[in-house]
Parts: sequence; C-alpha cells; structure tokens
Amino acid sequence: MNRRDVIAGPLALAATGLMAGTALAQTQDMPDISPKARALYRRALVFDANCAPPLPDNLPMPPDTLDMVRASGVTAVKSTLGGIDSNFEDTIAEIAFFQRFIEMHPQVFLQVRDYGDFAKAKAEKRFGILLSFESAAMLEDKPERIEIFRGLGVRVMQLSYNKASPFGAGVLADPPTGLTELGRKAVDTMNKQGVAIDISHANAATSIDVLKASAKPVLITHAGCAAVYAHPRNKSDTLLRAVADKGGVVGIYDLPYLTPSPKQPTLDDYMAHMTHALEICGEDHVGIGSDSSLSAWDTSPKGMAEFQKSLEERRKKGVAAPGEDRPMYVIGLNTPRRCEVIADALLKRGYPARVAEKVLGRNFIEGLGRIWG
Repeated sequence: MNRRDVIAGPLALAATGLMAGTALAQTQDMPDISPKARALYRRALVFDANCAPPLPDNLPMPPDTLDMVRASGVTAVKSTLGGIDSNFEDTIAEIAFFQRFIEMHPQVFLQVRDYGDFAKAKAEKRFGILLSFESAAMLEDKPERIEIFRGLGVRVMQLSYNKASPFGAGVLADPPTGLTELGRKAVDTMNKQGVAIDISHANAATSIDVLKASAKPVLITHAGCAAVYAHPRNKSDTLLRAVADKGGVVGIYDLPYLTPSPKQPTLDDYMAHMTHALEICGEDHVGIGSDSSLSAWDTSPKGMAEFQKSLEERRKKGVAAPGEDRPMYVIGLNTPRRCEVIADALLKRGYPARVAEKVLGRNFIEGLGRIWG
C-alpha cells in the first residue's frame, strides 16, 4: 500500500521532505538539555496534540524510521487524517492505511481509542496514535457519519478547516459566519458519541458558538496567541480563557505564524506564546500541538523544493494562511524530541516540574478523559 494515494492532509505541508534525512532528524536542532529536564521527560506522559508520525512511501517501515520513533521519547500523538477536502471513501482508505501500518508494527505502535491507552502506550514503550480530523469534508452534510468514524477510532474532530463548511466557518472564511444549524446538530452528536471538538481552525464566531453549544469541554489542539502576534490562526485572550474556563486545553504549535514574515521563529518566540498561554489559561489548560511531523524538517534543497510545490497547491485551493511563506518549523525545535526541549525551556524559565509535566501531555490527556468519559 502506498501512502501517497491516501495522505493529503493539512500536515502534508509540514511533512513534505521530512523523511529524506532520518539520521539527521535524530540529532538536528537539539540544544543542551538539563539533567532535570531529561529525567522529567523520561517519566512523563508525552502527548503532542497535532503531529504526523513518519509515514514511508511503502510498508513496512524501514528500521531506521522505527528507531527514530522509539528514540523520540513521545508517548502518543494526535494525527490528522482526511486532508482538507477528502471525501468519505478516501478518508476510510486513509484510516485503513493507518490501521494497517499500526498492525504491521505492533511492538512499536498502538492506536489510541480511549483514555487508558495513553498509560498503556507509556507502560509498554509504544508510540500511540490518536486519529483525528481537521476538515469536515468527509462528513459532507451528514452528522450521522460522526458515529461511523468514531467507531473507527477517530476521537477528535473539527467542524471546518480554514474556509466555511456546512457546519461552521474557518479563520479565512468570508463572510465570517458562525455555527450553522447543522453544526449544532454535529456538536450534539459529538458530545453524545464522546468525540472531542477541536476549534483550532474555526473563526472567532464559530468558536464562541461551539463553546456555548457544547455540553463538554472544547479543545484548541494547535494554535498561537494573538496577543503575542496577531495572525488569523492565533487566538484571542478572550477565546483562550473561555476554552480553559470550560475545562478544555490549548496546544501551542511550532509554525511560522508565531512571528511576522520573513522571520523564521525561534525557541524564544515559541516560548513567548507558551508562557502567555499559561498566564491566560492557567497551568492545567495548556499543552503542545506542534502541527508538524515527528521527523525533523528537511532543510536541503530537495526538501525546500517539495515544500514550495505543496505550498503552491495550497495557495491554488485558497487554504494557505497569511505568512505561509516560510518552512514549517521553529529554530530550536526541529527535532523529534522537541517536547523535551520545551520542557527544558519551561524549567529554565522558572516553572516548576509539575507545570512542565502537565504541558508535556498530562493536561491534554486529562482533558480528553473529561470529554470521552
């Protein structure tokens, strides 16, 4: 089975060219990590709320890729399927592909379907994969499909990508409408099915409507803080606080949208968003959602050429965000162990170990438990 036939999701832009240098990916961009941070990282449940596992062109995975996954120290990731416009059949095929490669490597991977699977992945030293949607295209205008996909293990869904959908509006939608009546039915269905609602790509109006309509906490798995840098994909303090007040969690991504173009963001830029989110949301409601691939970004000419090709395709579809003109990584976090770097940065900025451990994954895992329970 070839992944190019089924993988075309939003993370594809961040994943272009990333498999070209697996050996490089294990060592690139790793600063000196304190012994305290290393020990914390070893014992913590590490969950990246939006990250693509390394997917080779063909199965089975090569040994060096499996070694990189094991060496990452990551307990689990939420991974996006279905692209920005995949139909029902293609999305089913993509789920089958994910389940197939998990099945082929049972000592390395585990599909996360419920709260207990996070601890299971940690105890068994496996890499958990939680399936999710960013687009709602595969649902078309049928909220009843939510139950079908939930049964296949898709436990986190969005109601729109950057544009409008039958359910709500994304951050680039014009006009900037809110949640539709069909969207309210979808919210109710997701609540009843135990599917977490993610508003990372929703605009402000849709986000507020979802928070009002949902009986359960709501997630922002990957975004930045508009108060640090104003960008359509970054969220206002009002929205961040509302998500936290409802029991949800906010993940900070490591994308160029953290800074104005043409600057390539650095670890300090990332931490400005992370520390602001902690100030606004509190230590129990912030996590990591890198919106990248586990592999390090390939900065070679070949990797950059693939990135430019993918970027042009997104521009033609009208889904490219402003500032989407730089490689999709943060200087200082371009490593499979980026979460360890973030934990170290928190400790070096004076945060206690308990806060770093919550940010590493405990907050999102507990938040999902509240939603799924």
